[in-house]
Amino acid sequence: MKSFVSIILLSILSFSALSQRPKIRKDVRSISGNNSNESNNNVNSQNQSTAKSETRYDTLGFEHRNDAKDSIKIFFKFLADNKLNRLDSSIDDFDRYFSVPSTFAYLGNNGAAATSLLYIPTSIIGFDMGFHAFDIYKFTNENTKFYNTTKPFSFISYQLASGKEQMLKAGYTQNINPRTNIGFDYKLITAPGFFVTQNNNHNSYRLFSNYQGKHERYNALFSLFGNNIRASENGGIENNADLIDPNRKDRFTVPVNLGAGALYRNSPFVTTVSTGNHYQDINVYFKQMYDFGKKVTTIINDSTKGYSFYPKTRFQYAYNSVKNRFLYSDAATDSSVYSQWYGMTITNPRDTLSLYEKWRTYTHDFSIVQYPDSKNNNQFFLVGISYQKIIGDVKSENIVFNNTFIHGEYINNTKNKLWDIKSKGAYYLNGHNQGDYSMDISLSRNFNKKVGNVAFYFKNINRSQSFIYDNRSAFNLGNKVDYKKENIISFGAESKNPFLNININSNLILHHAFYKNYYQSEQDNSVIHLVQILASKKIKLTKNWVWHAECTFQQTGLSSPIKVPLFLSRNRIAYEGRFFKNLLLSTGVEVRYYSAYKAYGYSPVIGQFFVQDTTTIHNIPDISIFTHFRIKAFAGFIRAENLNTASFKNGFSWINNNFAAPLYPTQGFMIRFGIQWWFVN
Repeated sequence: MKSFVSIILLSILSFSALSQRPKIRKDVRSISGNNSNESNNNVNSQNQSTAKSETRYDTLGFEHRNDAKDSIKIFFKFLADNKLNRLDSSIDDFDRYFSVPSTFAYLGNNGAAATSLLYIPTSIIGFDMGFHAFDIYKFTNENTKFYNTTKPFSFISYQLASGKEQMLKAGYTQNINPRTNIGFDYKLITAPGFFVTQNNNHNSYRLFSNYQGKHERYNALFSLFGNNIRASENGGIENNADLIDPNRKDRFTVPVNLGAGALYRNSPFVTTVSTGNHYQDINVYFKQMYDFGKKVTTIINDSTKGYSFYPKTRFQYAYNSVKNRFLYSDAATDSSVYSQWYGMTITNPRDTLSLYEKWRTYTHDFSIVQYPDSKNNNQFFLVGISYQKIIGDVKSENIVFNNTFIHGEYINNTKNKLWDIKSKGAYYLNGHNQGDYSMDISLSRNFNKKVGNVAFYFKNINRSQSFIYDNRSAFNLGNKVDYKKENIISFGAESKNPFLNININSNLILHHAFYKNYYQSEQDNSVIHLVQILASKKIKLTKNWVWHAECTFQQTGLSSPIKVPLFLSRNRIAYEGRFFKNLLLSTGVEVRYYSAYKAYGYSPVIGQFFVQDTTTIHNIPDISIFTHFRIKAFAGFIRAENLNTASFKNGFSWINNNFAAPLYPTQGFMIRFGIQWWFVN
């Protein structure tokens, strides 16, 4: 592991050194602290038109620093979005730099299983294996960025926290010519944890590239990424009273339900998981596009001609190959726990319990895109058809599924932002997931500076239940049922303006499948109604004191199997501003609170959160103080987290832990230090 990290760091330094050239581009922008979007038909044409100059270095000596060399024009777009985005280097919100969003509860350790405190309607239709407890840590097709940049660009981020927790992120991208961009991302999370058998070690890597032909007709996108999730599982603590025992201030002395303490070593370099989950995936994506349209040649002067191409029709083909591997193993089984929780009979405690399954998915897609206005790539119709083959290795047998589905889109992002339309849909014609469909439409308009942007949306999802509910799954421990498809209808409105950002959502869920204990599943055939109101506002208290307020109200029936807190609030009161010309500072206090509710339990063997109605989580507010700063391309973070765990019982100590789930306490007091450095070469 250490050698692999060293290779990544060496690669960044090597690319940075090799990319140094005596050419300096003019008319470029510095890294912005704003997260704004821009639409443009062709960024490459911008890059080609950028003026160039050459500087000679004929003598050896010191050179006065030129800040223009650290400027860059860099854009990126996501796979499912045609909009161009700029980098966001703002420092006021630590969510941009930490692996777990503040709207999630995670099981006491960075890299542990996590569940959202907000209800998020699923968008997955078609075949789904059902393992999502670690999704927030993974690289995916959806979060892959395809860049276009005027200079080589790289970044490195490192965080160190109490309990020997570490997180490293690194990335690099450059245009090797005006038409071709390449790059890579890497992420490492290693966290031994505060309790026994709680160590997590995750590795994720990603290679990506995009290419545009000389005449702008041919385009290609490529990405290859993998995620290696290693998460030890201790089943939570045996007794909550042990947390306030004065003799157990060292959390490694608190008894846990799973894992042998003798096998555990508190080291960030130990990646072995003796008791826990090991998930792996490798994803290859390749997309080719060829455009038919009109080319225009413009005479600039006697010796120079300009070339432009306006697409009218596009043919595109995409191939996606995904390999998944899921393993739960316990090298030192506790017969009483497995008998009580899972109904298993284990005669020899030295036996290794192992559940394993492997999947391979191959998808071929062919689509046609029509541009009504060839000069506006942000308005188009798309229709396509896909074929999917799914091969599973489960319970010592091979399963083969096939799917054929059609999909379509209509997008119209107007230049004046008047009534932008986004609509998408898909329908499974035949195969294993026949009858699955999705519809998604939104309508938005920017009225004026006072009213701001108003959007309305409607979604309808009809989906097959995840394969883990199928009795053929290795992780289905005796549930022999045939569940109906789940149907989700969501609609609402959103308003963003200088006064207040507010979002109102209404969700209707039918045939919701869930786990009711550690391994038994059930389906609710009633209509579940869940309403959400989300609001946020940045309030200027004084010239430099700012209050960032976020709150969410959620309401559903008391008997609903969907469990969310009624109220969730996050507030940051900070002293912010620009000082000494180049210092951006944000320092203050952050408080997160959510109301008491019957939080989901967690089943470590099957990696699922389950509904429980016996334990109510009563947490006090999570309190942190922080200092975030940025000096040009360098950012630093110093945080003291979980101040709320202070206790004066039996002397002063940090033992007043909150709980993320029944039996799963969160961390105690933590000091977190982090840096991020952006490099323009």
